[in-house]
Amino acid sequence: MARVLLPQALVRLFPGAPRATDIAAADVAAAIAALDARWPGMRDRLCDSTPAIRRHLNVFVDGERATLATPLRADTEMLVTTAMSGG
Repeated sequence: MARVLLPQALVRLFPGAPRATDIAAADVAAAIAALDARWPGMRDRLCDSTPAIRRHLNVFVDGERATLATPLRADTEMLVTTAMSGG
């Protein structure tokens, strides 16, 4: 199972969703689908209509920037963060 870590801003929108959860998934897209199955609407918060990860979010798998196609292993950590911007 991959360990998925979610930002507090996202967790607040889905009552009962933990900051960290274990998901059995082959890739990031499947992990997001599994999250959406548990907490309907989460996919819309994470992905746009193309589909791709939303512009103001970043997903990292074991410390490397990921896309929806990035594979997950049983011991993988998938971190979802809000993007930092500034000027």
